[in-house]
Amino acid sequence: MTQVRKGQAPAVLSRSMFHERFMQSFMDPAFRAEDAAISRVEEVAWDAYQQGRKSPVTHKAGPGYADPEYELSTEWLETRGRVEKAQAAWQLPETASRVLLICGSARNDGSCPGEISKTFRMVQWAQETLQQAQLQTDLLDLSLLTSSYHLNIHPCKGCVSTAMPLCHWPCSCYPNHSLGQTSDWMAEIYERWTAAHAVIIVSPVYWYQSPSPLKLMIDRLVCADGGNPDPSSTHGKKPAEAKALELKGWDYPKHLAGRVYGLVVHGDVAGIEGSRRGLSDWLDWMGLIDAGSKARLDRFVGYYEPYATSHDTLDADKAMQAEVRNVASAVACAVAQLRAGTLSQPDRDLVQPRPK
Repeated sequence: MTQVRKGQAPAVLSRSMFHERFMQSFMDPAFRAEDAAISRVEEVAWDAYQQGRKSPVTHKAGPGYADPEYELSTEWLETRGRVEKAQAAWQLPETASRVLLICGSARNDGSCPGEISKTFRMVQWAQETLQQAQLQTDLLDLSLLTSSYHLNIHPCKGCVSTAMPLCHWPCSCYPNHSLGQTSDWMAEIYERWTAAHAVIIVSPVYWYQSPSPLKLMIDRLVCADGGNPDPSSTHGKKPAEAKALELKGWDYPKHLAGRVYGLVVHGDVAGIEGSRRGLSDWLDWMGLIDAGSKARLDRFVGYYEPYATSHDTLDADKAMQAEVRNVASAVACAVAQLRAGTLSQPDRDLVQPRPK
């Protein structure tokens, strides 16, 4: 049996440290009138933390699972049900073609910057083009993480690096009620990716990389590439069981394969090509299909010019506006061919000798 390595887990918080962290959500003086009630709620939260009640509401997995008697999180089962329903609809020929438009910028005018992002404007141009082509669009604006109450994409915990079957599809790491890791937006985002026949990601470059909201989503989509759809097969997060299951032979299912993609990456000084290539490589690896060279765009907006005038520069760059619309047009054409069964995929029937 492969050894499970231990020794990194943090110490349990002291009661006083737990109190300090818990109360950080109640610093507004208006809460002082409810201190007694807050204290009672804190005692419940402290007990949940001590007992490790990650998923306090569960029911039996039932038929179709490796262990029908295993108690699965009700919240996970609900997410899984929505994902399965979206996948079933995606496969039906009569389902309308749908494109998921992802705004990767963290900036919007409802948050500290006080101004919309250039990324959002580009997404709107792409959306207009897709709608003119009679495609349904679904706008996923990741900047809501910075401007919406109690909305989170929690970080990936790296279960896949212990063993692939430990990484469940969809992710079962969250919510973790004992740690206060709740309101996880990914429960909805998994469904929206699954329902899409195509995905267009529009993103700025932040320090040579994708912005943190986009990267959080990318990391949490690791379960779509080889993830285990049956947490009862590992009895939740049992690493020894997951290792044994992988070593028996794992097929690394690509749950989002077969969708089309397009990309727009923009910056002001550097990093656009590296970021665009990284995103392309990731989507290719997941089994998505690029919509051609004109569907993968990287451009500078206001090269070495002031940030303050960058929107004005974008207004004047009619060529880039047309290029963004071309990305959407290329995706629209590819989706039509995909749904008709005529999209060229020369390597579709090749067997991957190293699927990991």
